[in-house]
Amino acid sequence: MAGSGEPFEFRAAEGDVLLVYFGYTSCPDVCPTTMADIARAKKALGENGDRVELAMVTIDPDRDTDEVIQGYVEGFVADGVGLRSDDPAQLQAAADLFGVFFEVTDTDDGDVEVLHTGSLFGVDDEGLLVASWPFGTPASDLTSDLELLLGEAAA
Repeated sequence: MAGSGEPFEFRAAEGDVLLVYFGYTSCPDVCPTTMADIARAKKALGENGDRVELAMVTIDPDRDTDEVIQGYVEGFVADGVGLRSDDPAQLQAAADLFGVFFEVTDTDDGDVEVLHTGSLFGVDDEGLLVASWPFGTPASDLTSDLELLLGEAAA
């Protein structure tokens, strides 16, 4: 799993929270909604929003090149990281760390069908999963939870 060619460790910087999301750039609804909610939550946190990192892993690396996934993420969160892997085993191993299901298939009529877990995950500076939010969690709830997590990280 790499962002800009370097191996990526699913661990927040000291005192920060890393949000991890598995999705794809041509997703019609779940992914852009989740990314917009993350952007709103970071903004609502004010200066503490800088302590919330974001990594989005594409589950559709055949269509999401490095440039495409990075541009997509930055369209929502300027300092976010887009991650992809050409190695299916590596991608599956990363998804398994978070209990994420995904499936990309070609339909008989030539379209691509993608199914995936829509949850968002919070990881602390020790690399521990400290929170998860199902799709549809309001940005205001995400903001409140992040305030609590950042308070614990600073303590």
